[in-house]
Parts: sequence; structure tokens; C-alpha cells
Amino acid sequence: MSSDARRRDRVPQPLTQDEEAVVRSLGRIIYALPRVVDADMMREQRLSLTEYLALMHLSEAPDRKLRMGDLAVAVEMSGSGMSRLADRLEKEGLIRRVRSRQDARGWNAVLTEAGFDRLAKAWPTNLASVRRHFLDHLTGLDLGTLAAALRGIAT
Repeated sequence: MSSDARRRDRVPQPLTQDEEAVVRSLGRIIYALPRVVDADMMREQRLSLTEYLALMHLSEAPDRKLRMGDLAVAVEMSGSGMSRLADRLEKEGLIRRVRSRQDARGWNAVLTEAGFDRLAKAWPTNLASVRRHFLDHLTGLDLGTLAAALRGIAT
């Protein structure tokens, strides 16, 4: 390989017009999509997107139970933020917190039947919002390839 070719490999190349458009749009959607879905959820369900996501992750976990730290990671919250969220959900009877059997210092969040019912009631609103604000705009794209690419970026 010539020295010019090696230098070209090391020097960042300017973005094409399409690349620039994708990068800028992705930056906007990362912030805009959760806000509009949250607004729909609050207006129609009086349940925030974060509350919905916590219930959803618990519903998918074995025995509908997750360590509080794992739930915080899944919902992309700090530990203290997750504690405040869990306080609200527990007061509403949607989850309960129990000591971990594996680690007496740890706590698990457990989805209650009322929490599962609340999730089931909110699911259609979330689905409609995600379709309207996101998936309907991807018609004609290869979603499998897009999903693989996004997973690659996320990891």
C-alpha cells in the first residue's frame, strides 16, 4: 500500500450529503422520539414513557422480577432516579420491592398483577405512538438491516 493510500485511510473523509443528513437526523430523533411518545402516553394514559418502560421490562423478566440496578440500566436511569420511580410505582400498587434472596443488601422490583394490567391497558397507546412517530416513516426500508446496523452502533 502506498503512503498516500495509508494517509487517506487515516484522514477522516468529509461526510457525503446523505451521510450528513442521516447523522443530523439521528441526533434529533434520539431526543424528539422519546418526548413525543411520552407526551402521547401522558395525555392518553397518565403514565410516563419511563414508567411504561419499567413495567414493560419487568413484564419480560423471569418471574416478572429484576434487581433494581438492572431495571435502572434497562430504563437508562440512575440508581437514585430508579428509586424515585419505584417509589411512585409502588405507591400506585404497580410494583413491589422485595429483598434479593441472592444478596441480602440488594432489592428486586416485582411487577404486580395491577402493574401487568396497567401495562396491558397502556400498550395500545404506546404502540400507536411508536408507529405514528417512527415506524410509519420507515416504510419501504429493510428493517432487519436497519435493526442490525443500529444494534451494531449501540454496542
